[in-house]
Amino acid sequence: MPHGSSHRPAHRPAHRSAHRVAVIVDEGTNPFEVGIATELFGLPRPELGLPVPLYELTLCTPTPEIRMNHGFFTLSGVPGLEAADTADTLVVPGRPDNVVPRGEAVLDAVRRAHARGARVVSLCTGSFALAEAGILDGRRATTHWHWADLFRELHPKVLLEPDVLFVDEGDVLTAAGSAAALDLGLYIVRRDHGAEIANAVSRRLLFAAHRDGGQRQFIERPLPDIPDESLAPLLAWAGERISEPLTVTDLATRAAVSPATLHRRFQAQLGTTPLAWLTAERVALACRLIERGEERLDIVARRSGLGTAANLRVRLRRETGLSPTAYRRRFGPSAGEALRA
Repeated sequence: MPHGSSHRPAHRPAHRSAHRVAVIVDEGTNPFEVGIATELFGLPRPELGLPVPLYELTLCTPTPEIRMNHGFFTLSGVPGLEAADTADTLVVPGRPDNVVPRGEAVLDAVRRAHARGARVVSLCTGSFALAEAGILDGRRATTHWHWADLFRELHPKVLLEPDVLFVDEGDVLTAAGSAAALDLGLYIVRRDHGAEIANAVSRRLLFAAHRDGGQRQFIERPLPDIPDESLAPLLAWAGERISEPLTVTDLATRAAVSPATLHRRFQAQLGTTPLAWLTAERVALACRLIERGEERLDIVARRSGLGTAANLRVRLRRETGLSPTAYRRRFGPSAGEALRA
């Protein structure tokens, strides 16, 4: 399960109605993160064949007109902050002027959402707003690495984890830099709707469907002296054989390097280890098999490369917070039929 997660149940949008997402756009907000939220939670997905959208998104602002970061453009004609009071999930994007306190209207909207049990999500330096609202005290959180020292100085009660992509604390989730907002967004889609739908959304985005929250924010990518050091061919080869008993040694042999060299390349290019990558891919495949209707856990374990039903139970609970039975109930074919009803 991603770093810092609390094993709380995923928020599952109610049948027959879309999960409501509100995005607070404050003075100086970064347009890129608003675009990410819009792309993930605001666009229709007709290719999924669902009569109900996955999400219903609205932007909301504290004033009638908002100047975006660096004055690139002005946003107007969207609802006020009262729209946040009916959201199931409230998203707070970042802005660069983090030494300037947020307005009380924005902070009150965040506090109200948290108090009534809505899921609160920050993107990049939006975590500063959550901290100013007081909902991160004593809890784990992350932010963009560039602002980590300032965050610690301003909010010493928050347990900052500056080297991860995102942190899931159940009802409060925080993403690091702007690109990590995509990782967190897809993670939320996967928690809400399962691996199959999350994969469909990621394919539409041409973005990796699964990067664990515990991966490092800053990944070194020096220009290689040897042009074939990219892991892409190895990952494609392993992906086609994920159900086989592949080991890190097998991957290293295929790449014609030592296990230690392979480990360094994974850390440099993916921010994770070969074993963690293998495990995440296998769990993702197991989730898809369960969603497609396979009920025999020994078959799921064997086809996903997890080996035994016991190992499948452990890995699935660690990744999703759910047992195989609970995962099937939430995301299996019967759940899909209920959503389509």
